[in-house]
Amino acid sequence: MFKKILIANRGEIAVRIIRACKELGATTVAVYSDADRKSLHVALADEAYHIGGSAPAESYLVIDKIIDVAKKSGAEAIHPGFGFLSENEKFAKRCEKEKIVFIGPSAEAIRLMGDKITARNIAQEAKVPLVPGSDGAVSDVEAPLVADKIGYPVMIKASAGGGGKGMRLVRNKEDFESSLRMAKSEARSSFGDDSVFVERFVEEPRHVEIQIIADTHGNTLYLFERECSIQRRHQKVIEEAPSPGISAKTRKKMGEVAVRISKAVNYSGAGTVEFIMDQKENFYFLEMNTRVQVEHPVTEMITGFDIVKWMVRIANGEKLPFKQKDLSINGWAVECRVYAEDPETNFMPSPGLLHYVKAPTGPGIRDDSSIYSGYEVTSFYDPMLSKLVVWAESREAAIDKMASALKEYIVLGVKTNIGFLIRVMNNDVFREGKLDTGFIEKHPELLTAGEVDIEPAIIAAALAVGNAEESTGSDKGPQSNWKLLGRKAGLSGGTLI
Repeated sequence: MFKKILIANRGEIAVRIIRACKELGATTVAVYSDADRKSLHVALADEAYHIGGSAPAESYLVIDKIIDVAKKSGAEAIHPGFGFLSENEKFAKRCEKEKIVFIGPSAEAIRLMGDKITARNIAQEAKVPLVPGSDGAVSDVEAPLVADKIGYPVMIKASAGGGGKGMRLVRNKEDFESSLRMAKSEARSSFGDDSVFVERFVEEPRHVEIQIIADTHGNTLYLFERECSIQRRHQKVIEEAPSPGISAKTRKKMGEVAVRISKAVNYSGAGTVEFIMDQKENFYFLEMNTRVQVEHPVTEMITGFDIVKWMVRIANGEKLPFKQKDLSINGWAVECRVYAEDPETNFMPSPGLLHYVKAPTGPGIRDDSSIYSGYEVTSFYDPMLSKLVVWAESREAAIDKMASALKEYIVLGVKTNIGFLIRVMNNDVFREGKLDTGFIEKHPELLTAGEVDIEPAIIAAALAVGNAEESTGSDKGPQSNWKLLGRKAGLSGGTLI
């Protein structure tokens, strides 16, 4: 096993990787920006190095700084996590050049799958189902002609992008020109490349993805699927595994397709092949993410397979010790991404100081987080605070457990989407498994807070904050509202009356 591993990331995924590496016996090295001096991943790592300003372009995205720390610290390998440099071909190549192991696929695999048009062509050669669309990037003149040929509605997509950037849904010819202009502009600012392609939009689509794992000895397996249809701004909010309403036949076929496209690029490590699926279980290749996914915990919960540890082991040359027939699904897992954002204002970020944090605990509950009481959420990074994951024997039981756990999740100081997540868990359509990527838009009532019972845990937290104010003689500011809440709820001295 590697003696020392550098984690080129921040937040909850850095914490997750640090813990996995320590369990494997490796010394861990963290890097941090100005804004992250007091972050949990810095405290947990064995060593930590400052790499620059708060903006990612001044720190986490600077290849030279990451490599310099790896050399200075003596790290033999680098785990990039997700985001930042995780799917950067140049970074993977630089690691190879510097004789530092990149814990992930080869630079060539990243290149091939990183460009959506190239990935589409590879998928076509591998006889993977594709949504009808352009064969490659299209010019401003060609784009509307392609749209006319395949028929509306269509999706315009940035060829070099991901994460919902540079994407526009166009339902009629009259809106195509302005949508194309906006998509190209966003693609240019996000990726430095304004090339786009056009494909047919699948009505009421579901977003289903297959987790794959591959070693360097020719073994590629699929760890079943995840349902990721609950999204806002083309970004996932709630994920679950397995997917509701998918047949064993479709699951097997989709898994085999994912393995086929992975082998086509000699993939190694953990990766995800994403598909768009209609309501009749017809599925089409969307893209491949050449990294660990945010939602990997739900797969770990239903398989017992530690994806992050196996990424490290595979990079160290280990062989997968089992075959596809040895893998099975056990129970059901649901993940909710807890964000510092306001659903009532189109999920606008809500940075600020976290006065008090208490995550839920109990059997089958997992909280992947990097926040704590006193932590400051800045505007420099994604506002995700944590990933709350639950496991139960059935989907209904998992949803019930998640709803209960969310009610115990206390975050005071910023607005969060916790109330919204609770409302989704209690929504009849969601509970019936009738999902598609337009779910949130179809249920605007979920965005507005209603009458919510005050949970005892929240009341206790409110009282704790109020008592802290009294001890300092303060009765002003946002915390006073929580003190007042405790009084209104009939609390005195920490005892329910």
